[in-house]
Amino acid sequence: MGLKAISDGKLAVLLLSGGQGTRLGSSDPKGCFNIGLPSGKSLFQLQAERILCVQRLAAQASSEGSGSSVSIHWYIMTSPFTDEATQKFFENHKYFGLEANQVTFFQQGTIPCVSKDGRFIMETPFKVAKAPDGNGGVYSALKYSKLLEDMASRGIKYLDCYGVDNALVRVADPAFLGYFIDKGVAAAAKVVRKAYPQEKVGVFVRRGKGGPLTVVEYSELDQSLASAINQQTGRLRFCWSNVCLHMFTVDFLNQVANGLEKDSIYHLAEKKIPSIHGGTMGLKLEQFIFDAFPYAPSTALFEVPREEEFAPVKNANGSNFDTPESARLLVLRLHTRWVVAAGGFVTHSVPLYATGVEVSPLCSYAGENLEAICRGRTFHAPCEITF
Repeated sequence: MGLKAISDGKLAVLLLSGGQGTRLGSSDPKGCFNIGLPSGKSLFQLQAERILCVQRLAAQASSEGSGSSVSIHWYIMTSPFTDEATQKFFENHKYFGLEANQVTFFQQGTIPCVSKDGRFIMETPFKVAKAPDGNGGVYSALKYSKLLEDMASRGIKYLDCYGVDNALVRVADPAFLGYFIDKGVAAAAKVVRKAYPQEKVGVFVRRGKGGPLTVVEYSELDQSLASAINQQTGRLRFCWSNVCLHMFTVDFLNQVANGLEKDSIYHLAEKKIPSIHGGTMGLKLEQFIFDAFPYAPSTALFEVPREEEFAPVKNANGSNFDTPESARLLVLRLHTRWVVAAGGFVTHSVPLYATGVEVSPLCSYAGENLEAICRGRTFHAPCEITF
């Protein structure tokens, strides 16, 4: 069902890419980051090639056969801090094989930073310190850059929305889209099972009986609730982590852009802010993409295995979790399982838990169609398997 909608041109993809890789020790946009895979590909390139692969799968699945070409439009939200570098990166890499006209860049807004006592922080004597308005700024940014009209004019009905810093993100996932269409909902999110009670992820909750589905950030969830167990399932009571993988109808996005603007809901983040007095502790106001969920007349959650779809890249190597190194290993481990399942063999001179093989997204989106390349063949890890 998802592949059919894709070949009919009803799905577009929206990448939230306003963040810099400061915590990764890089001033480049996060998507330019190379996590150290055998191929040396950046996060942007992995995502672009997954789009190329889905386009091919959708074209093959459509009745006309592979003669017709399928194009998935890619909207990329940058911020004033990453916009120019992101566009340059795409130009220099020839859009990673995509057509230049199927990629649209737009910028999220910024919001002035305030001190604890509610005053604006000055960056220079003549300039207020500003910060990006969080990934929830996507709604008003889409509205003001007239992109909701652009989507309507292209016949786009559904939007797959995701954050840049996940090395295993299944961009334009046809199964998620099919589920979304089948459920007939306005908004949906992929969720993974929370690893342990104190994990720093927001979880989905229902506010009151029959109330709206929404996300509570880890900083806002009481310790006792975070550890509560659901007696029937034996799982954590709040076990569905929000990992910033969302699907919306374009109609719903139109409503949200207007509603969120009216209610202006902000989350406060205490951060060090550059100012005329050096670094000052102040507050950044942010909106989150999940702030839209309470406005949705109907929502659905789609649980996916963490090890297949979630490899966050947030902290520099040497940190305890969510590093390029931990994401690299998650990718190699998953792809090694694909190769073995397709009848391939893997040899290795370092322990297998520290290495693996990488399958190019141009060969396979989720482990399919690998028999012809892998069956009976031996690959020496680490290596990249391409056509």
